[in-house]
Amino acid sequence: MTIDKARELLQVQAGFGGFYNGNAAKLILSEVFREHGQAAVDGLIREVGLDRVFGFEPGTRFEGGLALKKP
Repeated sequence: MTIDKARELLQVQAGFGGFYNGNAAKLILSEVFREHGQAAVDGLIREVGLDRVFGFEPGTRFEGGLALKKP
């Protein structure tokens, strides 16, 4: 998945908000992490505002749909 496509999908999820959309955002960020790394994930969290909508923090790893908080 490209960063542009991930950004587009995440903007839709953030627009709806809610628990299920937060889970969808985790899956999208897991894919971004796998393909592009942590820096890309952190950039999308800030850019799309996922910290405000879902409480995701830069530095959180997303693997397999799970949000693994930084130690």
